Amino acid sequence: MARVDVLMPQMGESIAEGTLSKWLKKVGDPVKRDEPLFEISTDKVDAEIPAPAAGVLAEIKVQQGQTVPVQTVVGVLETEAGAAVPAPAKPELPKAAAPPPSAPPAPKAEPAKPAAAPAVGPSGRPADGDGGGVQTAEQRLRTKSTPLVRKIAAEHSVDISRIPGSGYAGRVTKQDILGYIERAPTAPTPRPQAPSPAGAIEHPVVEPWPGDRVEPWSKIRKITADHMVMSKRVSAHVASFFEVDFTRVAQFRAKAKQSYAERGVTLTFLAFIAKACAENLRKHPIVNAAVSGDSTIYRADVNIGIAVALDWGLIVPVIKHADELSLIGIARAINDLGERARTKKLLPDDIQRGTFTITNPGGFGPFAGIPIINQPQVAILGVGAIEKRPKVVTAADGTDSIAIRTMGMLTMSYDHRVVDGADADKFLADVKKLLQEFPEGAV
Repeated sequence: MARVDVLMPQMGESIAEGTLSKWLKKVGDPVKRDEPLFEISTDKVDAEIPAPAAGVLAEIKVQQGQTVPVQTVVGVLETEAGAAVPAPAKPELPKAAAPPPSAPPAPKAEPAKPAAAPAVGPSGRPADGDGGGVQTAEQRLRTKSTPLVRKIAAEHSVDISRIPGSGYAGRVTKQDILGYIERAPTAPTPRPQAPSPAGAIEHPVVEPWPGDRVEPWSKIRKITADHMVMSKRVSAHVASFFEVDFTRVAQFRAKAKQSYAERGVTLTFLAFIAKACAENLRKHPIVNAAVSGDSTIYRADVNIGIAVALDWGLIVPVIKHADELSLIGIARAINDLGERARTKKLLPDDIQRGTFTITNPGGFGPFAGIPIINQPQVAILGVGAIEKRPKVVTAADGTDSIAIRTMGMLTMSYDHRVVDGADADKFLADVKKLLQEFPEGAV
């Protein structure tokens, strides 16, 4: 028999750790090669991790709910001698936690403390690695950043954890730290006795009553909660409502539904809405933008995020270059991303670089809703229930009548720091016009 180490994988260049959320096998269970072995949660994505070899799960080293650095041994498989996959006898340190090049090499097997202090400023907290077991997952999330940001922080003796981050889940970007340094001479120094670092999200603690059930948040729920609170705090939220007559779209969908299904694509109203938005975001670039300090970034790409509600939380996979896709291309992308989100097959890149988001609570029946902006974007579109309703229709001769039409409400929340009401309403008006006059040749 041979023993094969099962490692915590690195699901993206910027990811230094993962939470083992669930073991799919028990000790003693047989395992096939590439069969899902355990589930992980990172600050980017949830995923099922396949077994590196066939054999028997002999040992579990990391329990469910534990967060460990990438390349940590989480379990051991016993395999037939010929089925073993080469693996290091001891887990290697993740690159971000290795000593600087100028430091003497660490002993060959024992993970050593870095010879030089990590570049996070006077707090002394490490930016990456396991932090000696002292940091919480939330602290590691706030202090992780790109090497460039850590280098700038070290040069200016800045504690990254004290900077409000505008990146994903509150991460500190280059623009954040440069803006912080620029304001530093006139801004008061953060008081050391402050209860928590600036940018940290604190949720009030409520005492449970007898008989209540207390369920700790999953990693994805915690990240979503922090992100939503941060978004409301950062952006000046305003919303516009537009009622849209989807009758023409419904008629086209009824005729094309079967032919799309034969090509393996489910044609939904959401595909038409995403197509209409994609064609108009280029025309209204302020809606396809981001705020960076006191500047506006006009995105060159049109990448539309589609919010997917899962049993364990909410995730927003992204359709890249949506303005270059046909209707069937967008419908296929929505189907693919939604299915991979539900089966935990998304990759980190699938949920990054969004420039505009669409959320579709209408599938659950609400008339309309006011969504929270997905930072660092400046606008998000909410889709209400699309259903038949009575509507006043004006004929060509000017006479009015009441007809049954397929109607739906579109709501857009936008950041009033950069998007004026006129900008938002012009964009929505163009989206509405395209949907109501949908050309049947648009495939």
